[in-house]
Amino acid sequence: MRKLGEQWIEKAEDGKRYNMRLINGDCLKEMDKLIQEGVRVDMVLTSPPYDNLRDYGKDFTGWGEHIWKPCLDKIFTILKDGGVCVWVVNDATIKGSETGTSFKQALYWMEIGGNLHDTMIWEKPIFTATGALKVRYAQVFEYMFIFVKGKIKTFNPIKDRKNKSFGAVKCGTVRQANGSMKGISSKGKPIAEYGQRYNVWKMNTENNNIFKHPAPFPEVLAKDHILSWSNKNDTILDPFMGSGTTGKMCKVLNRNFIGIELDDGYFQVAKERIIEAKKAGVKV
Repeated sequence: MRKLGEQWIEKAEDGKRYNMRLINGDCLKEMDKLIQEGVRVDMVLTSPPYDNLRDYGKDFTGWGEHIWKPCLDKIFTILKDGGVCVWVVNDATIKGSETGTSFKQALYWMEIGGNLHDTMIWEKPIFTATGALKVRYAQVFEYMFIFVKGKIKTFNPIKDRKNKSFGAVKCGTVRQANGSMKGISSKGKPIAEYGQRYNVWKMNTENNNIFKHPAPFPEVLAKDHILSWSNKNDTILDPFMGSGTTGKMCKVLNRNFIGIELDDGYFQVAKERIIEAKKAGVKV
């Protein structure tokens, strides 16, 4: 490993080289610098500090349109055509109403010319959010918007959903626009043991005491999105790097990575975690 300031050149098992570039600074300013350098990325995977639901340190100036609109503008610019931005967010409840900020962000992405490819759900096994349970059901999910610039370039579907009808043959019909029924194109073919995963992913949360960060998302969530929307040696950006989950999984999966983090303390945590990332024990 050759250290270049906050940039490392890593050598993968297949002999190819890939870059790990970590930046301690304001993501809006730093993305401008990257754009001016001519940097373009294949994918963005991030969970911004949405709706001020957590304390992100002394340097954090709050979350609002003054941050997320220019952030999405810059992400749209820095993404290659066909690139994906996985945007993991949720809404605060203020004075009895959810803010709806998540939906505003998705609509804004479409306003600036992007496509809302999918609205995925991260389902948590337990109630972890703040809220008044006396007047509403416990919220156990977050949105995972799949934003795309143009026509999507890469999709590697994960097929780990156990088929109850494994061994049988496919049958059935599909209703047409005129109301008539037509046999499915795969009729008569055997049903595989595992089918393609649905767009609701049930995953445990991470213990925030481990990574010294208030809201780390699960390594398996990062891993599965990276596998789904990118290929080896692609470049992935996380403008809100936090404790470095995206960067660690990029290192494990042989992707180039650019991470930006404003807070000095979280930056050091992410840096150490990425440097120490090991492939042993990580299922890919």
